[in-house]
Amino acid sequence: MTKPNSDGRALRPATTMVHGGTMRSQFGETSEALFLTQGFVYDTAEAAEARFKGEEPGFIYSRYANPTTRMFEERMMALEGAGDARATASGMAAVACVLQCAVKAGDHVVAARALFGSCLYIIETVLARAGVTATLVDGRDLDQWRAAVRPETKLFFMETPTNPTLEVIDVAAVAEIAHAAGAILVVDNVFATPMLQRPLALGADVVVYSATKHIDGQGRCLGGIVLSSEEWIAENLHDFFRHTGPSLSPFNAWTLLKGLETLPIRVKAQMESAGRIADHLAGSNKIARVIYPGRPDHPDAAIIAKQMQGGSTLVAFEVKGGKEAAFRFSNALEIVKISNNLGDAKSLITHPATTTHKNLTEEARARLGIDAGLLRLSTGLEDCDDLIEDIERALAAV
Repeated sequence: MTKPNSDGRALRPATTMVHGGTMRSQFGETSEALFLTQGFVYDTAEAAEARFKGEEPGFIYSRYANPTTRMFEERMMALEGAGDARATASGMAAVACVLQCAVKAGDHVVAARALFGSCLYIIETVLARAGVTATLVDGRDLDQWRAAVRPETKLFFMETPTNPTLEVIDVAAVAEIAHAAGAILVVDNVFATPMLQRPLALGADVVVYSATKHIDGQGRCLGGIVLSSEEWIAENLHDFFRHTGPSLSPFNAWTLLKGLETLPIRVKAQMESAGRIADHLAGSNKIARVIYPGRPDHPDAAIIAKQMQGGSTLVAFEVKGGKEAAFRFSNALEIVKISNNLGDAKSLITHPATTTHKNLTEEARARLGIDAGLLRLSTGLEDCDDLIEDIERALAAV
């Protein structure tokens, strides 16, 4: 395992992303080893018994844990400052695991209403079938969080910045409300990435990621991860994870390890391009509004300055003329591709009202600010000047 410097200083994030959690086999490989195995063998039956009892350390079955997967978990733990972690097959597997293992029939959940559609489905449908009630609030309104608390409230859930309108919620303030109510706070940190925001350090109890996005960063594989204290993982997630089987494949874990090596430089470059593009769009008379956490006109600029280390790799903007104009703009792009993914090396654009949030009612979309002309741009690693020229061509078609 990677240790701090000999003088006791912790490694900085960029170094941690290259070396954190590394375990080498007897061959001393430079790159992390890929252990494509389902099971593991034991020298004796007694050794097998001891390992299953937890009396002897080691791996048992790759559904439980795997050396390559554990390296990915350890590297993310080092970056987040978490006591333990479990890697999952997708980001939604991470969310589903946390929300199901942390509550039971009769409990109550409070969640920000600005959520990815699949997260809403888990909260409003899956948990409801298990007898868990939920209240959705405006995440930026602290009074609504307070008012929603009941004696049976056990969990708060949010994503920040939100998808797709990039609202930013005060993590520390909401954590204080949750803890006063005897509840835990779970934060989906996928849009900020661990490079720009650390929810655990702000008071959150659990943080989840879709590693499919920036952590892979090149559109290759699915993955997710849950990070928390060692105690919370042991008491809540450990057995649930083992018996329900949402584990990440070793190959995907290896791919994500390779993605982490370049995460800091990718996020920095993408954020710089996103900021330039946001400023450029703000100067166009064909754009009704631009939402970017790095701009001073963002409604949550004060919170962003307090809890984030940068803006975002994403820009949301509304094209004047509604859906028809947004479609014309998207279809005229040549470099930027139409896709519902994000955090990729390739710049991607999506129309949330007809894709990621299409299952919401028109009223619900309006309440979240998802207008017919709204587009979400995920900036990639192309030359920013080429991206701006591509956007200018597309604006000419509107």
